[in-house]
Amino acid sequence: MKYRITHTTTYQYSEPASLSQNELFFTPRATARQQVLQSQLSFDPQPQYLHRRIDYFGNIAHVFMVQQPHSRLTLTAASVVRTARNSRLQPQATPAWEEVGRRLQAHATAEELDAYQFVFASPMIAEAPGIRDYARISFPPGTPVLAGSIDLMRRMFAEFAYDKTASTVDTPVAQVLAGRRGVCQDFAHLAIACLRSLGLAARYVSGYLETLPPPGTPKLVGADASHAWLSLYVPGAGWIDLDPTNNVVPGESHLTLAWGRDYGDVAPVRGVVMGGGAHTLAVAVDVARVD
Repeated sequence: MKYRITHTTTYQYSEPASLSQNELFFTPRATARQQVLQSQLSFDPQPQYLHRRIDYFGNIAHVFMVQQPHSRLTLTAASVVRTARNSRLQPQATPAWEEVGRRLQAHATAEELDAYQFVFASPMIAEAPGIRDYARISFPPGTPVLAGSIDLMRRMFAEFAYDKTASTVDTPVAQVLAGRRGVCQDFAHLAIACLRSLGLAARYVSGYLETLPPPGTPKLVGADASHAWLSLYVPGAGWIDLDPTNNVVPGESHLTLAWGRDYGDVAPVRGVVMGGGAHTLAVAVDVARVD
């Protein structure tokens, strides 16, 4: 499939801001199943400084600075990507989860060493009581690692409610587990915490998901949203994406933006502003198929 993605973020300040310095993760990255055909950033007002860099995880980041008084800041990313179907998965044919953990501990290959860094707790995914016990239900001894991970995803989808009011960007995984409510970021964080508690490697993936309106209803421009899921390392198969919010293995309609240890590594916008008073934030995302 071929998609056009438009992501616009607007900050409105109650008083003029004298300076704004930010880092953006707005540019999709190329993957084994995603090709980036076009990508362009636009700013209003224009920044006096703009630098493109590749971060530690291979994501494309842009650092910019607006050094003039401004009461409004608009950031827009327009990209065109082409995605491909996943290869046919055979969850029962993957190695037992205990064997995967042992291989990651030994990290005898460069690929396993790279994956090993995603076994550990991270700033937004801390170890917490009850996480391992919840995970072990899906991982009896000898369970193939992908089969167990898909069962964990299925259980979370059945037992947790999507609720935008239940959490904030900083909600810890222990609170998500206790409340059984949250949004895609929370579910990705919790699933990653569960897998890491078993010594498995899991990373956080940010991106977009094509949403389709009910039959006969036109799609509203800008009504889509950013999305998040996780990726599990499976020796011999590489990284396999899992979306616990929707209980699916991501396919052509999941568009990858960036990945890291947790949300903090790939927040779409982060930075500082001098002045500005109070501010409001508006985000509009549109994911559209290109014929």
